[in-house]
Amino acid sequence: MSRFVIRGGKPLTGEITASGNKNAVLPMIAAALLTDQEVVLENVPAIRDVDGMLEILDYLGVSVAREGGTLRIRAAELQHDELPWELCEVVRTSFLMVAPLLARLGRVKVSPPGGDGIGRRRLDAHFYGLRQLGVQLDEEEFEFRAPSGFKGRILFFDEPSVTATEHILMAAAVADGTTILRNAASEPHVQDLARLLGAMGARIEGIGTDTLTVHGVPKLGGARHRIVSDHIEVSSYLALAAATGGEITVRDTVRGHYWMTRRVFERFGLELDLHSDRIHLAGGQTPRIQSDTGGVMPRLDDGPWPQFPSDLMSTMVVLATQSEGTLLFFEKMFESRMYFVDPLVQMGANIVVCDPHRVIVSGRTPLRGQTVRSPDIRAGMALIVAALCAGRRASVVQNAEIIDRGYEKLEEKLQALGADIRREDG
Repeated sequence: MSRFVIRGGKPLTGEITASGNKNAVLPMIAAALLTDQEVVLENVPAIRDVDGMLEILDYLGVSVAREGGTLRIRAAELQHDELPWELCEVVRTSFLMVAPLLARLGRVKVSPPGGDGIGRRRLDAHFYGLRQLGVQLDEEEFEFRAPSGFKGRILFFDEPSVTATEHILMAAAVADGTTILRNAASEPHVQDLARLLGAMGARIEGIGTDTLTVHGVPKLGGARHRIVSDHIEVSSYLALAAATGGEITVRDTVRGHYWMTRRVFERFGLELDLHSDRIHLAGGQTPRIQSDTGGVMPRLDDGPWPQFPSDLMSTMVVLATQSEGTLLFFEKMFESRMYFVDPLVQMGANIVVCDPHRVIVSGRTPLRGQTVRSPDIRAGMALIVAALCAGRRASVVQNAEIIDRGYEKLEEKLQALGADIRREDG
């Protein structure tokens, strides 16, 4: 196990380039199994979750060539219709292999997927969608059969689940007939997957909305696709610069992905300058929580796109500790995400935990270096931000491998901004 040793207490300033979207590339790797032709993905981030998905492809006998940020996948043959537990438990998106393998083999057996321990993450929407498309499944054994392929249907998700939308979208692309997905997720990574499927020959209407109409085709072909930049990574670095009193420019961004992020930063009294291909956070800004009309305590909620992403709540909690004023955070989507605040309190933050979903943060409070442990990807990044806000006393963030699952070249990018950070093994 490795750890980060960090000395903070100075503004972080500079320019970085956004990485490819973690939550887009993982389902795209699964989607490449839908065809026996080559799929080329560009701008692939070098993160551990990608490595985990590629280990599954290697087990299946899929040809994979990786050079820098370019990934070439050709699933000419698939050697297994069962995935062992040790592969599935590494990365949650292993479950997205089910629909592509069913499309190619007619039968698949997997193990329950792994992933971060941020609370219950239902598979009900996946089971519902697969059943509606004609899949026979055994929920206890995680065995799935579709000997006659998928049949198009009208579906209504009881929640706009990102992974379920991606999963059923892949199945619908090769279903017999038309499938309509209502209350579908519409996050940027869902849209990007739909664009890859379109390049492979799928016929999808309504991309970017909560209703997707998919006209199934008998077969998909190869494609080349550049993965969109990661708006979660970008916003994490923006919060980092703001919390440390620095200045940052992030390049290779998509302006339309940051409207809600800009509104949230405005709530902190911060201005973001959005351009078509970059975002600038100017220096010299002091974070101050803006009260709601009438002096009511302001609240920051997360929600399905285009609302504020749950994956950014952790870093914004740290920003709030370095902001003047009080803010209530209401994490609606995962009941265990806010448990990470205990180490922040240990570091000196003024945080009241109301219940598993709500915390109140009052700032500005100085933080002090401590040894903490990363419980999940986003909390790990938040703890790094906290360590960089603390004084010169060293902080140690343990379990660095978890953060590597979602953030590419983390030390390199932080050092480019002036951070004093190093990785230690053991």
